[in-house]
Amino acid sequence: MRERQDVESLQKQYLDFLRNLLKDQPYVALAYMTGILPVKKYGEHSALNMFWEYSMTNQKALEEYTGFTENEVKILCEQYDMDFEETSSWYDGYMFKKYKHIYNPRSVVETMICQDFSNYWVSTEVYDALKIYMDMDFDGLRSDIVQMLGGGRVRVNTRSFRNDMRNFKVKDDVLTLLIHLGYLAYDSIAEEVFIPNKEIIEEFENAMSVGGWAEVMRVLKASERLLEDTLLCDEKRVAEGLDRAHMEVASILTYNDENSLGCTIGLAYYSARKDYRIIRELPAGRGFADIVFLPLPHTKKPALVIELKYDKSVHTAIQQIKDRQYTQALEGYDGEILLVRINYVKDDPNKSYHCIIEKFEKK
Repeated sequence: MRERQDVESLQKQYLDFLRNLLKDQPYVALAYMTGILPVKKYGEHSALNMFWEYSMTNQKALEEYTGFTENEVKILCEQYDMDFEETSSWYDGYMFKKYKHIYNPRSVVETMICQDFSNYWVSTEVYDALKIYMDMDFDGLRSDIVQMLGGGRVRVNTRSFRNDMRNFKVKDDVLTLLIHLGYLAYDSIAEEVFIPNKEIIEEFENAMSVGGWAEVMRVLKASERLLEDTLLCDEKRVAEGLDRAHMEVASILTYNDENSLGCTIGLAYYSARKDYRIIRELPAGRGFADIVFLPLPHTKKPALVIELKYDKSVHTAIQQIKDRQYTQALEGYDGEILLVRINYVKDDPNKSYHCIIEKFEKK
C-alpha cells in the first residue's frame, strides 16, 4: 500500500485477495492484521467490513496497549534511574479518551538502555516524505502546521480520510494521515491535532530544514537569543525579537488575532523546549492566560510566566499576573520566577510589542 501507492490496480488486486481469502470462509476463526493504516477504502471493496479497526484515531479497548502508559514509564524511570519529567517532555503526548498520557514504547526503551535522551524515532517514512505532506497546502495547511509548531492545536475531521496515502481532497485528509503515521497526536474528544513531544518536533524541524520554510526556520534559530534576552531581563531586546518573529510568522498565518499572537510567542520561544516543560492555557476574552515555562531538573534556570495582552497597556497586567493562579502550575517549585508581561498593540506605527519583566522569588 505504501510502496505501490501510485499503482491503483495492484492495490485493488491485493484487497480482492484479502476479501477472497478471509471473508465468509469456514476455515477462518480469526484473522489478526497489523499495519500503519486501516484497510484502504474503495467503493466496490466495501465488503472488507469484516475487520474491526483499531487505529490512532480510535483505539477502543486497546488504548493502554497502544504504547507505554504513564505508570509504566514511571516504573521504568525509577528502575533505570532516569528523570521522569525529562522522559515526558521527549516521549509523552499521545492522548486517548481514557489514557491521556501514552508514550512511544520503542523510544522509551532506547532511552532507558542507552541512558540518553535523544531522537530514536524510526519512521516508516523518512522526513523527506513528511516534507511532501507538509507542503501540500490544502486550505492553509502550512498555517496550521505553524500553529502546531508554536504549541497550538488544530481542529480536524478524521472521517473524510479514505485510508489512502495518495488521494487527498482536503487538508483534513493530510492531517489524519499524519496521525496514523505517528507524526501528530489526536484528541478525539476535542477533535484536535497537535505535535506531541520533542522527538516529533525534531522530525518536523528536519523536514522544514530541507527548504521551503525559511521564515519559520529564521524564527526558530532566533529563539535561543530571545530566551537569553528574557533571562537577562532585557525588555527592549525581547520586544524587538517578538516584533521580528511576528513579521516572519505573519507571512504564513492566514489570520491576525489572539491565536496568531499565541502562535508567535510559541515559535519565538521554541528553543526553551530544551530546558523547560511548557504549560499552556487557552485564550480567554481579549487576552491570553498564562504560559508557564517550568525548568526541567537538569537546568538551573528560573521559571517563566508569560502573560500576553492584546491592545492593552502592559502595566495593567502587573497585578493581574500576580493574582492569577499560576502558582498552581508551579506547585512544588522553589526558586526564582520571571514574570514576563507582553502587550501587542495592533496599530502602533513604531513597534507592535511592549514588554516588562519582573523577578519574583517563590518560597
